[in-house]
Amino acid sequence: MKKTLPLGVDDFKKLRENDFYYIDKTLFIKELLDKRSQVSHFTRPRRFGKTLELSMVKYFFESVHDPDGCSDDNSSLFKGLKIMDAGERYTRHLGQYPVICISLKSARQPDFEKAFIMLKRQIADEFRRHKYVTDSLEESDKLRYNLIMNETNEDAQYLDALAFLSRILNEYHKRKVIILMDEYDVPLENAYFKGFYDKMTDFIRSLFESALKTNPNLEFAVITGCLRISKESIFTGLNNLEIISIMNTNYAEYFGFTQEEVECMLSYYGIEEKKEEAKKWYDGYFFGNTEVYNPWSVINYVKAASADHGAFPKPYWANTSSNSIVRELVERADSSVKQEMEELIAGGTIEKPVHEDITYDEVYKTEDNLWNFLFFTGYLKKQSERFDGETIYLTLALPNTEVKLIYRNTILDWFNQNIKKKDFSALYRGILQRETDVLEREISKNLMETISFFDYKEDYYHGFLAGLLKMMDGYILKSNRESGLGRSDLLLLSPAYEGVAVIMELKIADSFAQLNDSAHQALCQIKEKKYDAELKLEGYHTFIYYGISFFKKLCRVIAE
Repeated sequence: MKKTLPLGVDDFKKLRENDFYYIDKTLFIKELLDKRSQVSHFTRPRRFGKTLELSMVKYFFESVHDPDGCSDDNSSLFKGLKIMDAGERYTRHLGQYPVICISLKSARQPDFEKAFIMLKRQIADEFRRHKYVTDSLEESDKLRYNLIMNETNEDAQYLDALAFLSRILNEYHKRKVIILMDEYDVPLENAYFKGFYDKMTDFIRSLFESALKTNPNLEFAVITGCLRISKESIFTGLNNLEIISIMNTNYAEYFGFTQEEVECMLSYYGIEEKKEEAKKWYDGYFFGNTEVYNPWSVINYVKAASADHGAFPKPYWANTSSNSIVRELVERADSSVKQEMEELIAGGTIEKPVHEDITYDEVYKTEDNLWNFLFFTGYLKKQSERFDGETIYLTLALPNTEVKLIYRNTILDWFNQNIKKKDFSALYRGILQRETDVLEREISKNLMETISFFDYKEDYYHGFLAGLLKMMDGYILKSNRESGLGRSDLLLLSPAYEGVAVIMELKIADSFAQLNDSAHQALCQIKEKKYDAELKLEGYHTFIYYGISFFKKLCRVIAE
């Protein structure tokens, strides 16, 4: 019987004790010890294994205390894994340190008060986890410890609560403390969108400075998040901080799955034939110089495909977030940005300068900041880079089919919402009165304002024109309806008692010069294939025929 895939399992102990399928990333611990930075700050896209990695680090280093106060370790969890073969230089650290481990993701709340309550709760939970130290505390420390643990203390006491807990644990264990913070940027991102960014920044800055900058009880710390935040924002004066973003070559293989790891997984579950499909959909990310797959999507895909070999790939990663940053880019896009997005969706590239130090209140100030945010959060990949003067320029592309669908679906949703706000009365009047010049102007104008994602294929124009016409009052829009000797592209039908039918056939021209001939061909096709035959049997008697030809964002309309 095959091992169960760890879908949504981000606790290392649970994963190992329940014998889930595990891709061994434990040499991450070796690299942490080799590099030995005081504070390591890792930024990776969401769902790329950051939480599981921190959980693994916690269980490796933490000294375990049972109810009787005896020390132990979690060595059984690491049996057979690579770190245990790395040598005594590394294994001697197993189970030797007090560890503080908190996640800040619960701070995604509608206002500062609720967000602060949830952060206090996270801190209090960590105090409760180390409750065994309370019997050894002096009265003043015990009083403060219990107040924080019971969430009854004044808010200011939480500003340096992690520094306080570090001191208590160091005094108890006679060992300095390891601090692990997961999703550190969630409170900041949420606060920006909800309108209390300054308040949250002040709190996070105080929490981090006391725990990481001026903490004599700190052995080392690891922080994870999606976006690198500038030192001026929350890491003021933190000179012992090493930032490892997706630009860095070190630690690259520990977040996401490598090609070899994915091939082993596919083989284990008996779906080796899915190799190319998995690569097309979920590969394509580059962390440093290492190519990796999206682990969340791969696990979901393998789970579905191993249960049903005919299962189709899906955009699993797209369904874990609102993808609001892509929507923001689409909504703010001017003509040059729209052109760049079309280039990306068509499989091309764009070049942008890198800005790694960003604050959330700066993300939307410039288009370059938006492109950088998309890159660092996994919506774009690096093809190449060059150095010019003092600036690094990246050549960027879409990583894979899954991400391409995020852009496509976001653009479609934006387009469908946008057309509801527009006045198409001139277009609709022109259709019924055979005003071809009006139709050409209105259709081309709207083409210029939207973003294509099918490389100007007929499907794109078909969907675009259908979107414009579906709001036409008093008419029903039908698409590719069987009639006569084939299918007409679009039909606009009045109520049967009025008997009016508009039949449209679309063509793609290879050049601007061919627009006119192509439109005439479309009109002739309506007649030759008798697209009006069935409609006549249904009682329609007044027909308007349109041959419409497209070349990029221009069109030609011929009517009869």
